[in-house]
Amino acid sequence: MNSRGFTLLELLVAMAIFAVVGVMAFGGLIAVLNQQELAEAQADRWREVHSGMRVLTRDLQQLHPRPVRDALGDRHEAAVRALPGDGYALQLTRGGWTNPSGLPRATLQRVAYRIEDDRLVREYWPVLDRTLQTEPVIVDLFDGLDSLELRLLDWRGQWQTQWPPPDVPPETALHLAPRAVELTFEFQDMGRITRLLETGL
Repeated sequence: MNSRGFTLLELLVAMAIFAVVGVMAFGGLIAVLNQQELAEAQADRWREVHSGMRVLTRDLQQLHPRPVRDALGDRHEAAVRALPGDGYALQLTRGGWTNPSGLPRATLQRVAYRIEDDRLVREYWPVLDRTLQTEPVIVDLFDGLDSLELRLLDWRGQWQTQWPPPDVPPETALHLAPRAVELTFEFQDMGRITRLLETGL
């Protein structure tokens, strides 16, 4: 019985088919790897933003009605301050500043938020009533931010775009805190995100 092998043409056709299948499989593998890398980058991005939101939420939930003296020491600033053109989107006094080392300092802390380039920056000072020489500690929370808009809910149930509200007497305004704060973030990559946070007062 005669045995018949593959002809050269059959071998070439088989090799061509194998090469096409291999290229398709490799392309599929590259696509899967790219999707995995993209998913990991997006997850890292969400974790970064979520971490920054958690810091902001904690500050607002621990609001304290204690006003502070300004850097020149000649007037007081409200416990919560959000004024257009102020340089800071939001300033506030918060409680609950842990002191595990037992340092001689208060458990209250003055913090402020601002946008620098495309980054949301949190600043805090080692003392409440700072001077011009008191340097803040600066922490970047997340980047890729185009804008931040705030609305603050007053005791009458009305939303304010600045705080203290302009119709409040100065003495009352120093200690006044909003019931809630609505923050609208405009991100370059994630679009518009709004958070409504209830304060601790």
